[in-house]
Order: sequence, then structure tokens, then C-alpha cells
Amino acid sequence: MYWLADAVLLVHALFVVAVVGGLLLIWIGAWRKWQWVHAWWLRGAHLAAIVFVAGSALIGVACPLTVLEDALRGRTPGATGFIERWVGALLYYDWPTWVFTVLYVGFAALVAVTWIAIPPQRRTGPR
Repeated sequence: MYWLADAVLLVHALFVVAVVGGLLLIWIGAWRKWQWVHAWWLRGAHLAAIVFVAGSALIGVACPLTVLEDALRGRTPGATGFIERWVGALLYYDWPTWVFTVLYVGFAALVAVTWIAIPPQRRTGPR
């Protein structure tokens, strides 16, 4: 089942890249006048993703992807695969939980400010 746990870790890493990289691309896209950064569905999904993360942290609920990966691994000491060893080092830090909560809420606030500063636009009329 380690391959499935590695797959969950990879999905988790892609989720993080989408949330963090998405914000960066929105700001770059606004500066470069890329129209796709104003897509309502994309911006809504981006905002929902970080609100879910920040909200979960605020109420003390563990990330479902982390819980699933831990369950699949059984967390046997020393049983680490390539993906867990390298990608896991980017995702997991031994910091107090409150630090992550502050980071998540702060990032969510930055996404909300971006929503206002670079507003999404609904398509009108046919393509």
C-alpha cells in the first residue's frame, strides 16, 4: 500500500503547488494582462481550496490527505519511499500547530485581498 500512500502524498504536493503557485500566477497574470486569471470558476476553486485549509486549521481538524496518507503508511519507522522522503520534506515541518494556523489564515487573507484587487469576471455572451 506504500504506492497508494505515495500517490496521496503526490496529490497533496500538487494541491499545495496549485494553491501557492496559483496566487503567484494570478498576480503575474494580472500584471501581464492574461485574461484567464480572471476566470470565475478558477478563482472560486482557488479561494475555496485555501479557505478549506485555513478553516480546517482554525477548528483543529487534520488535513484529510495527511490522515489518509498516515493510515495507508501505518507510519512504520524507517519505511520511507522516494516520494515521501523528498516531497514530504517540503510539506511537513516540526513546528507548533499554531504556526501553521497563522500561516494558513494569513495566506487565505492574501487570497481574499487578491480577489478584491484582481477581481474575477463572469463570462457574458457566447464564446
